[in-house]
Amino acid sequence: MTKNIDNFYRFDADGRKRIICGIDEVGRGPLYGDVVAAAVVLPDSFDISEINDSKKLSEKKRIALAERIRAESFFGIGRATAREIDDINILQATKLAMKRALANLGVIPDILLIDAVKLDDTGIESVSIIKGDEKSASIAAASIVAKVFRDGEMCALAAEYPGYGFEKHKGYGTRMHLAAIDACGVLPDHRITFLKKHFEKKRRD
Repeated sequence: MTKNIDNFYRFDADGRKRIICGIDEVGRGPLYGDVVAAAVVLPDSFDISEINDSKKLSEKKRIALAERIRAESFFGIGRATAREIDDINILQATKLAMKRALANLGVIPDILLIDAVKLDDTGIESVSIIKGDEKSASIAAASIVAKVFRDGEMCALAAEYPGYGFEKHKGYGTRMHLAAIDACGVLPDHRITFLKKHFEKKRRD
């Protein structure tokens, strides 16, 4: 779909007409897999009435909205791997995923609205907003795209690694996931630094 950039300018709080990009991530907490970020620039015409924090939407609604956002908006997806998370810590890996999402956006925005994280070295004005996915439609749209993308990958992994239940817990540290690790072992994309507490507790028990 060819997108006319003239349809993507929005007025921000101080009345300036600028290209506004929302950035959010999903997957900071799981024991397994990448942290995934999305950057989204919504067109002026996009109906934002149904957009909300991705965690507050049903799976069906999230998937439908993600399809619309990806079809009608500029968006980019970025990720940082489990090994990068282990090497540089989850906060720095989250920032790296966000920068990669921005690099894949396909347009240079005038301002970044970012959920809770500060990116100071992009060369673009940015604003960090606590609980931004509840306050900004652009950030909420990014959270939807990122979550649907990562959840889809986790569901696909269920067939590759049967017995781990990725389609249910999406890599988070549920009892089911921890029991699977104990029974079947650690996989290449488990976050070793995140698993240390679990194994230390097992040793104490």
